[in-house]
Amino acid sequence: MTHRTRKRLALLILLVGLPAYVVVAATVVGWLDRPSIWVELLVYAGLGIAWVLPLRRVFLGVAQADPEHDDGGPEGPPR
Repeated sequence: MTHRTRKRLALLILLVGLPAYVVVAATVVGWLDRPSIWVELLVYAGLGIAWVLPLRRVFLGVAQADPEHDDGGPEGPPR
């Protein structure tokens, strides 16, 4: 997968997938009878970590410069 594709996919996941996941997680927790605050905190913490585990490969290196595009560093493009 190219760097540009990974950046676009990561943005799509953050703008569409994450809000949808939050709604689903809150709905599922709402179906449970009101557990103690510690159980509820544990469930939300687990769900907060669970969404990123399968997607971490998409997010790795997205904030870095494109390795396929060499601009020559601070000196500018190579001559």
